[in-house]
Amino acid sequence: MSTPLQILEKYWGHKQFRPLQAAIIDAVMAQKDVLALLPTGGGKSICFQVPGILLGGTTLVVSPLVALMNDQVQNLKKRGISAVAISAAMQFKEIEIALDNAARGHVQFLYVSPERLQNEVFRQKIGHLPVTLIAVDEAHCISEWGHDFRPEYRNLKGIIKQLGDVSIIGLTATATPKVQEDI
Repeated sequence: MSTPLQILEKYWGHKQFRPLQAAIIDAVMAQKDVLALLPTGGGKSICFQVPGILLGGTTLVVSPLVALMNDQVQNLKKRGISAVAISAAMQFKEIEIALDNAARGHVQFLYVSPERLQNEVFRQKIGHLPVTLIAVDEAHCISEWGHDFRPEYRNLKGIIKQLGDVSIIGLTATATPKVQEDI
């Protein structure tokens, strides 16, 4: 079995992690729920992408911005890692194909918006995926005291319960102590 450092070097070409990344990844690999508070450009995505590869199955990534999702999907695919972002720009058939591929274990990273997770049909389909990790990007959006509060983030509890014993990592660059406690 590979180590986090071996995955980092194999896919990203780096020989060491940035400060705090290794500790965050170790906690995720120990199946602990984690809130990762790192500055913009601090390598937050590596903190769920490396464990997602090591854990196998599908990492469900909840992100509020389609442009961010598409950028991360492109970067992962460029490295030979399977990833899909499901957005409102997709036709129903495209979404079906993406979810069928994920159910077969062919999608390592599935990016969705918190609003997408409100759709009952979509939630049922997610229940059939081999989800091993949930990554909540821009996790400050969960908090009503965060600067970008989106109430759909509050409903993530339902999907988390539905998926069962799956580790969760929340990632943000901005969270006051009050926001951190709320998350």
